[in-house]
Amino acid sequence: MKTKMKTAALVALGAAAAAALYLSPFGATAQNSMMMAASDNQVWDAFGGNQQAQKYSTATQITPENVKNLKRVWSIHTGDVSSGARSTTWGATPLFVNNTVYVGTPWYRIVAVEPDTGKQKWAYSAGGADGPPENQGLKNRGAAYWAATMPEGGKACQKIVYIGTMTGELHGVDADTGKRCAGFGKNGVVDVNAWATKNAKWKIGLIQPPAVYKDTLILGWAGNDWVYKTENPGTVYGIDARTGALKWTFNIIPPDMQNTTGTANVWASISVDPETGLAFLPTSSPSPNYYGGDRLKEMPYATATVAVKAETGEVVWSRQLVHHDIWDVDTNSAPTLLDIKKDGKIIPALIQATKMGFHFVLNRNTGEPVWPIEERPYPASDVKGEVAAKTQPYVPYPEPTIPDTTPPVSKFADIVSFGECSRWKARIRDEGRYTPPSVRGSISWPATLGGVEWGGGALDPVTNTYVVNSNVVPQIYTLVPRADADKLYGDKLRAQDGYAAQQGSAYGFKLENFLNMWGMPCWVPPYGTLSSYDMNSGKLLWKKPFGQVQKWGFYMPESWGSITIGAPAMTKSGLIFIGASMDSRVRAIDTRSGNVLWKHLVDAPAVSQPAIYTYKGKQYVAFAVGGNGILTPRLADQLVAFALPN
Repeated sequence: MKTKMKTAALVALGAAAAAALYLSPFGATAQNSMMMAASDNQVWDAFGGNQQAQKYSTATQITPENVKNLKRVWSIHTGDVSSGARSTTWGATPLFVNNTVYVGTPWYRIVAVEPDTGKQKWAYSAGGADGPPENQGLKNRGAAYWAATMPEGGKACQKIVYIGTMTGELHGVDADTGKRCAGFGKNGVVDVNAWATKNAKWKIGLIQPPAVYKDTLILGWAGNDWVYKTENPGTVYGIDARTGALKWTFNIIPPDMQNTTGTANVWASISVDPETGLAFLPTSSPSPNYYGGDRLKEMPYATATVAVKAETGEVVWSRQLVHHDIWDVDTNSAPTLLDIKKDGKIIPALIQATKMGFHFVLNRNTGEPVWPIEERPYPASDVKGEVAAKTQPYVPYPEPTIPDTTPPVSKFADIVSFGECSRWKARIRDEGRYTPPSVRGSISWPATLGGVEWGGGALDPVTNTYVVNSNVVPQIYTLVPRADADKLYGDKLRAQDGYAAQQGSAYGFKLENFLNMWGMPCWVPPYGTLSSYDMNSGKLLWKKPFGQVQKWGFYMPESWGSITIGAPAMTKSGLIFIGASMDSRVRAIDTRSGNVLWKHLVDAPAVSQPAIYTYKGKQYVAFAVGGNGILTPRLADQLVAFALPN
């Protein structure tokens, strides 16, 4: 995504697949002080639970034995959807800090509520336009929180909550009162878009909350990719948390390439090591996403993990995860930080999950692999002007969440469509991973939908158990020669059939979902999985289909799983909490076995990661329930919390 305004074809996948499925017949280690201090913190103060993106709570009140008794204790609606607003995309992580639950909403609002009742303390509205419909619309992944190390008594804004808008404004408000911090930017607002002047095709969108290190905010942005050859170049900003003053910039695209390409930005979350002051940037693919003939020069920071000094933006190391990315397989989640016990040593490490289903496990101080990374040969492009990379990084261990080859054609989907699925597959390229886009059409496996989607995995930093959900979805990539594209689409940047212009390049692009005439998936299930790993050894502990497809009141078999968006969270007591699934249910899962122990119906798919917190001696699990059109048309604006009965 970057984040993606997915094409109509992609948005239709969830609903079409759901309808189609309805029709179908069928070990503890020693950790260093930084990691333990982070996991012992009972607050939930960042998008990833903490700045290390671990999504872990030491709370033990809710256990595998009593989680079946979990009840909804409060639920509110923010008004973003229930008041009649048009379509939104809400993937916010609720924060629990300062004895308050804070959540950002797609209408650029911050809502502060009491943790035990949901009663509103205050609400702040940033206002502003939502950007043009072809750009990002109304999207939000939450708020960020900063507190002064040595607060000045009697002064406001010693604790600040931040929210961004789709027009590039970052608002800072007092965490206690919800009033703007006059000393932050201009009367509480920093116009980040004013810094993005190079090839500014559109206003940048601040849907992802910034990472926080001491008094510095590290900020990426989202944009309207797929539509131009040359677009806004990806730039990461370091700004002063108190004043909003610009401290540094990091340019991902080399200066001599910025007039022939764009994006390669950081639209996902960012993690930070509080001990070393390193910030870890997951970067995305350059424009145009699916044709690289005009950007053949190497761009080592694109589709990569880049470690920079949080205070200065200086690059310490980088590791490219996809060479010459022509598949739009952005690095789409913050790496999770951990300490690995291996060969009698403690290795400061990170886990970078990817859309390819790989887990790059790297020394977080040097970028060197903890387990080997292989360079394997992959197919050449047959498109005039394109030169696909001869090799790509391959991670055999830990075992990928996605196999190397596309799943077989579904016999049932093929039969009921009179052989449509098998005929379609026979006439397009399908050579497994990294099959290049082509004029005749290629199966992209896995496609831009993942593999692992944004949010990444969750980690128990005591046992180093790591859990991650993953999609199993092939899609069809077709390049449309410019003359044909102009004849069919004129000057349209996007069209409802999945077309995106890649204007200025030799090819337009069309994305299609591999569905038959009835909208049934042409491949065999499962459509989504949940996997658990022992990261001290890299061993896969278990892997199971996850989630369920639900349509018209019917639930498909659990063995089929579901496409998922959103990430899990874990507890010390041995539980995984996760929404993410198409069936609009949130679940608790046994960490040891992968068995579902509890589930509860909410208003829409919870395409966010939950917050787990303890307040006045009681443990809560809270979800922002917003939905996403990629899964189903069902949207909501519900913030809901669960706890055990008194």
